[in-house]
Amino acid sequence: MRMAGELPSPAEEPAANGCEQCKDLHPAPEIEGEIPMGSERMEMRKRQASVTQETASSVQPQPGIENRGSNACCFCWCCCCSCSCLTVRNQDERAASHELRTDAIPNCEESSTPTLEEVSAWSQSFDKLMRTPAGRNAFREFLRTEFSEENMLFWLACEDLKQESNKAIIQEKARLIYEDYISILSPKEVSLDSRVRELINRNMLEPSEHSFDEAQLQIYMLMLRDSYPRFMNSAIYRDLVESLSQKSAES
Repeated sequence: MRMAGELPSPAEEPAANGCEQCKDLHPAPEIEGEIPMGSERMEMRKRQASVTQETASSVQPQPGIENRGSNACCFCWCCCCSCSCLTVRNQDERAASHELRTDAIPNCEESSTPTLEEVSAWSQSFDKLMRTPAGRNAFREFLRTEFSEENMLFWLACEDLKQESNKAIIQEKARLIYEDYISILSPKEVSLDSRVRELINRNMLEPSEHSFDEAQLQIYMLMLRDSYPRFMNSAIYRDLVESLSQKSAES
């Protein structure tokens, strides 16, 4: 009960008639998720703008990636060594290099025209064919058709090395032979087993005129067993025998 003339207490005052002073002393609690007012709202906007800028900059392409991708192969933009396009490209480059270097090699040794008896003797043994420049030239022509001319070239280079006595020249020729016929990077690499390759690598520490003897013998046997029988049945050999037979008959 309230006595006559007694003022109502603040608790009994209707909420709609509350004073502004009470509002200032007891601010209404913020609703979760509601954007703050005044300076706090400005601060939040600045933070949002900063986050947006950082996100945009993080997704921008790095310099050079676009150009790099345009020059990449069809499978990947990195052009790594395992890419199949790069493998094909390297094979094409090796083939082109092989053609250029083959053009720079003399087509044959100096030799006189063989007789019918000499050519017929080639069929008796591979050794008789390899003893004469004319026989080596005919066999080399056949090897060129089978894309294995490097076997004869390597054999000839080893024979030339054995004729040298000057140490400096021997070292230089041995280095060239290694680069042209032993190195796996060369388009004229010959086929050698791992044992012979290891021997050559040891010999190259102190090159001599006999550094490639084992390799030369292995390539000689390869030509004897693999290429020589096909040469004897080739059109190159048959045409040569027929041509010499006709000349012999005319004379």
